[in-house]
Amino acid sequence: MRVLVTGATGYLGGRLVPRLIEAGHSVRVLVRNPRKLRDVPWSDDVEVVVGDLTDADSLVAAVDGIDALYYLVHAMGAAGDFEKTEKLSAMNVAHAAKKAGVSRIVYLGGLHPEGDISELSRHLRSRAEVGNILLESGVPTIAFNAGVVIGSGSASFEMIRHLTEVLPYMPAPKWVRNFIQPIAVRDVLYYLVSALELPADLNRSFDIGGPDVLRYGQMMNGYAVEAGLHQRPIASLPVLTPWLASQWVNLVTPIPRLLAVPIIESLQFDCIVRDKSVSDFIPAPEGGLTSYRASVRLALVKMGDGEVETSWQDATVVGAPSDPIPSDPEWTGHTVYTDLRERETPASAAALWAVVEGIGGENGWYSFPLAWAMRGWLDKLVGGVGLRRGRRHPTTLNTGDALDFWRVESIERGHSLRLRAEMKLPGRAWLELSVEDRGEAGSFYRQRAVFFPSGLGGRLYWAAILPFHGVIFSGMVNRILAAAESDTEAE
Repeated sequence: MRVLVTGATGYLGGRLVPRLIEAGHSVRVLVRNPRKLRDVPWSDDVEVVVGDLTDADSLVAAVDGIDALYYLVHAMGAAGDFEKTEKLSAMNVAHAAKKAGVSRIVYLGGLHPEGDISELSRHLRSRAEVGNILLESGVPTIAFNAGVVIGSGSASFEMIRHLTEVLPYMPAPKWVRNFIQPIAVRDVLYYLVSALELPADLNRSFDIGGPDVLRYGQMMNGYAVEAGLHQRPIASLPVLTPWLASQWVNLVTPIPRLLAVPIIESLQFDCIVRDKSVSDFIPAPEGGLTSYRASVRLALVKMGDGEVETSWQDATVVGAPSDPIPSDPEWTGHTVYTDLRERETPASAAALWAVVEGIGGENGWYSFPLAWAMRGWLDKLVGGVGLRRGRRHPTTLNTGDALDFWRVESIERGHSLRLRAEMKLPGRAWLELSVEDRGEAGSFYRQRAVFFPSGLGGRLYWAAILPFHGVIFSGMVNRILAAAESDTEAE
């Protein structure tokens, strides 16, 4: 079939596309920023169309000639009136798909209790409303409702992992006693791919979940067992409201507040599979559905091998600047601050580049760790992403990857790395690291920080941190070169 995937740069969409290709389908992806697909291994095997679900005109070319459409976009981490945005997006897709003669829509929403959806949290309510819009579109739609998705890089798994690893004792909200039916990401993908084989006129929703029904506290301790940790005592405290719990999760995990809030709100109810009729239409995968403990075990293996296929970190950070750094001539007439440092080194270009591409995450930033940690904590306190996002792969970076509170804007492997700041800032900031091969003489290292201030606050911010730059940025140069020179000597 000719298939359109929306949300292809997200956690599930990025995993679904190669599986659709493997199944023999012709895949087109709709993206707002095609640069994010530059280093994706399957980018040459798909057709890329630039568009936005909120722009109805941009969908015309996207749905032209399409047999099936996957709707995998949602505003889980969005601020403001995201319900209105999601409703508009769903209506645009429904209208465009109907007009273009699309024969199947596949949607992934969230498990929720039966009854009046108006009583649900805003995010669960919005996802249910999107499903209803698509089911009423006139295009046969399969709307899957899934609970907590467990897999390497999923936001729910990362929240469980960090809460369990960081806290030896867990004071928790009363929702830790609610029942949840987690599902392995591999099983979600199995259902999504299988939806294309369902009867052409089938138009309905299905609940999907794994074989285990657990309390959230049991999920945390199940993770502890698989990770070789002692089980954590958990105390249910009724005073921890969803808002307070989201602040707590924001501080002790890499999940930012805007993403923690909807996850926690969805845990206020028992979210289990009540309608099990999906098995009448789609048989269980070979070997059966994956148990919770097995899905945790698989995720840990993937992480240990550095094979995290996609991550919640790949999602765009709401409110963070997404425009690339302006070219130098465009700076004319604008206030811009820079910190430029250059140095020759006997280190080989290959050794120097390996250090540059390995920066951040567990390897750190090669200078004044306390200062970087404090900046990360400050960012967390104001609802930013902080430093704890880390990096998806220990040694390799790709365009669009999250790197602590930066985003890889561009990378020319072996030569240059440009990072765009996604921390909370009164302006826009970039960090550029580049390597030039000088042959037998070694190599040349160039490091440039660029800051475009926003108003008086941005100027005062730069003035306040300027005294620290001499320590932080000069320290980065010294330690990066020292590490590269040491590696060169060991070659």
